[in-house]
Amino acid sequence: MEIRETEFLPVILGADITAYSLARSFHEEYKIKSLVVSQRRARIISESKIIENRVIPGIDDVEYLVEKLVEIGKEFKGKKKLILMGCGDFYVRNFVDNKAVLGEYFVIPYIDKELMDEIVLKDKFYAICEELGIDYPRTYVYNCGEENALDFDFEYPVIAKTANSALYHYAKFPGKKKVFRFHNEKDLKEMLANLEKSSYDYKFLIQDCIPGDDSNMRVLTCYCDKNSKVKFAALGHCLLEDHTPSAIGNPVAIINEVDTHGIVEAATKFLEHIGYKGFANFDIKYDERNNTYNFFEINVRLGRSNFYVTGSGFNTVKWIVDDLIYGKELEYTVADNENLFTVVPKGIIMRYLKNGELRKKVNKLWRAGKVSYPLFYRQDMSPKRAFYVLAAYLNQFRKYHKVEKAEKAEKEARNNG
Repeated sequence: MEIRETEFLPVILGADITAYSLARSFHEEYKIKSLVVSQRRARIISESKIIENRVIPGIDDVEYLVEKLVEIGKEFKGKKKLILMGCGDFYVRNFVDNKAVLGEYFVIPYIDKELMDEIVLKDKFYAICEELGIDYPRTYVYNCGEENALDFDFEYPVIAKTANSALYHYAKFPGKKKVFRFHNEKDLKEMLANLEKSSYDYKFLIQDCIPGDDSNMRVLTCYCDKNSKVKFAALGHCLLEDHTPSAIGNPVAIINEVDTHGIVEAATKFLEHIGYKGFANFDIKYDERNNTYNFFEINVRLGRSNFYVTGSGFNTVKWIVDDLIYGKELEYTVADNENLFTVVPKGIIMRYLKNGELRKKVNKLWRAGKVSYPLFYRQDMSPKRAFYVLAAYLNQFRKYHKVEKAEKAEKEARNNG
């Protein structure tokens, strides 16, 4: 395997598929090894030849995290330009909050604190969408610690989710999920009562449940240059999402598509209006009731499924390097190569994907070899790493079977209750 030396070094915080996807993207484009810092050892990371993995337990403590990053910064000061990237909201939030300290050592490709505080809170995100005429789900804002009438103008079932992911990260209460779906007021009130007893003290959002399965979802990735101009956009059509409680909503299979519905235009209006810089990731759902595409949220980093972009031939990290390391003038580009991104076996996609046209497209792309699975990197498949990657891949059958059983049991209990 070829490993080169360059003037920059990616420093990636995380130990999941996101971290590996970023490291693979850097190696594909520049043939470099990334430094991945994690709290625990993960075999898909630690057994990689394109990664130097430093395991540092305890970096979920903010002060300790900053201390350790400063140590890394001093180690490479004057030797490498360090690009700091986080694979979770916790890391990115703390990079941004501590830019004054970390900025001495790292290139930090994320927005400043003031703008982050304005848009990562979902209630504020929807207020900007309202101002700009961008479609979003009908939403009732529940204020923790106050009296709430729970009086909204849409019917059950409803979706309930946090307005502040960073605060919610620390909350502990029975039945905690990333996103809830409720079919009656009784169950909703029970969850809210448990939530009120936790450390979470911001707003919780109750939303109209837009009908349709996972294939009504879209994911959009955009890059804004240092002048806050959108220079890149890649739209993905989700086929299937993760249904486990802690990861619900994460896309596990995506086909790239060219936008014909004004989605990129709406996102561009939003990003340039607020003066955004760096990568942004939007979750969007099509509402067949009124033929609209509703923006759910913005993530101020590359998402877990970011390799759907690189896998289609538009390497995500090149935009960061060209803009922030080399200072190049970026040309406006819209990704237009059709490709299937997946982190699950084809059998799982075909079992749960009901849309006939999309099933045909999956078969067509599979036959043509236009498929990308980020962990399967031919240049990085030692026998030991191949074993762990294959085990993780095949484990998806067990995971989806377990989730399917739980969802059926929940449905039966609801019908009998």
